[in-house]
Amino acid sequence: MRVEIWSDIACPWCYVGKARFEKGLAGFAHRDEVEVVHRSFELDPGRAKGDTELVIDMLAKKYGRSPEEARAMEGNVAANARAEGLGYRTEGRDHGNTFDIHRLLHLAKARGLQDELLSLVYRANFAEERSVFDEAVLADLAVEAGLDADEARAVLADPRAYADDVRADEREAAELGANAVPFFVLDRRYGISGGQPAEVFVQALEQAWKDRVVPGLTQVGGDAAACDADGACEVPQTDASDQRV
Repeated sequence: MRVEIWSDIACPWCYVGKARFEKGLAGFAHRDEVEVVHRSFELDPGRAKGDTELVIDMLAKKYGRSPEEARAMEGNVAANARAEGLGYRTEGRDHGNTFDIHRLLHLAKARGLQDELLSLVYRANFAEERSVFDEAVLADLAVEAGLDADEARAVLADPRAYADDVRADEREAAELGANAVPFFVLDRRYGISGGQPAEVFVQALEQAWKDRVVPGLTQVGGDAAACDADGACEVPQTDASDQRV
């Protein structure tokens, strides 16, 4: 069975959702027979390469909030991340265009190292003092994931490398009706939107496994926190201990 996950490195709910999905997958009896493929989705495709700003400033402008309110928004997401055992910095993080990151992730996919690189980039972006919008940092992360340094730098230096693959993923997301991420598709039969609790993923995996011959895409689970195609990320006001966000 194949699970495809559309996400963006700039999306905090994708970071949280990946951890929750992995917990759900760990509880699935047929987990060793599941292929996980990560697909590209840009939340801020109109932003120029190299145009970065602090996340707090971006949130304040996008939502028309004060810096203090933007920090509170980040604090709520951080609480949800930490409840999943994830590190999360609420200050000093950058926001920028993620197209080059997606291109490099496609190189990693071709080399069988996609999940390794994605995990490292998420951690660097949300938990560490490392800007993933710096090509030198991104190249270092590629090497940490096991990629060849020269090959990774060559891809970053060539804006055409894997660009068609990124665009193909984005077109496919639109065709499937995905307008927010994370978006999970199980065997092209079941769709799960947002960073659902781990138990929702377990139920969906079990349902997809039992019913693998029915065509069409069925939505599984209710609404959950996600980042939409305009780059807006929901920040539900829930208690950090509440896993249904």
